[in-house]
Amino acid sequence: MLVENYRTGVMERLGLGPAALRARNPRLIYVSVTGYGATGPWLHRRAYAPVVGAETGLTKAQSDARGAAYANDPASHADVYTAKEVTIAVLAALYEREQTGRGEWVDVSMAETMLYVNEHLHDQLWDGPIDPGVVRSFAPGDYLVFTVADGSHVVVSGHPADRGTFELFLRALELEHLADDPRFTDVGDRLANFEALRALLLGAGVTIPDAATFEERFAAHRLASGRVRSARELAESEWAVARGAIVEVTDRAGGTIRIPNAPWHFSDAEVGARGEPRYRGEDNRAVLAEVLGYDDATIDALEADGVLSSRLPRA
Repeated sequence: MLVENYRTGVMERLGLGPAALRARNPRLIYVSVTGYGATGPWLHRRAYAPVVGAETGLTKAQSDARGAAYANDPASHADVYTAKEVTIAVLAALYEREQTGRGEWVDVSMAETMLYVNEHLHDQLWDGPIDPGVVRSFAPGDYLVFTVADGSHVVVSGHPADRGTFELFLRALELEHLADDPRFTDVGDRLANFEALRALLLGAGVTIPDAATFEERFAAHRLASGRVRSARELAESEWAVARGAIVEVTDRAGGTIRIPNAPWHFSDAEVGARGEPRYRGEDNRAVLAEVLGYDDATIDALEADGVLSSRLPRA
């Protein structure tokens, strides 16, 4: 299997394009990962996760939910999601090869991945009639972030204007009298007066002493909630310790670093991070010598010409 992440055309210029290599080895699974794919009018565009996030609606949707103050998301969603989709595609290609004896050229784009993983995209693509009594596609951008009395912030999963959910919010916040408010009679009315509803609900939330009490009250009314934490806070929580969510590995300099562990828990197999991190290009010499029979002089020349790039640990 070969996986490459260059812009379209680079591998062909090196004589390593999919057509050439698959002609030599029909069983080869050749994976090309690019910003916009190996075909189409954008195939030569440079692309990184922030750019793809902007092009595919993520940046706009997140910024619109925060008052249209446009800012890039600090997480590289397009990188991570695309890597996962590549993994799935490779597993499918391996299975197909077991059945047919032939490899595949797998062309995965970051932009298509971001469209694919956007479970709310269908709402923007809908051109039919819209029922005014329905909260479309859950509208998670409207979900409330409460501030409780001790200053903690808590998010509730559920649209407070939705049928059924509205009543649960009122009970959890002891605001049952709002059910008789003409502004909030049905879903359409509640959406039309959403800012007023939002202010009343958030105002009631301030009276709850802390996040633990908040969660207990909302859970009693079948609403999921969670406090706003930093990633470090979650990594140091009793939950993360119990699950083994964070693991220490060597930094190869006499110390250790903490990293997220694999998220899988198998019933009959040990799963998790193990071994030690590799430096960039650290295994170039061993692999090229073993697989291609290159000697040190040849590899030195490839390094000097910029064909290989490595950053080895200091002695």
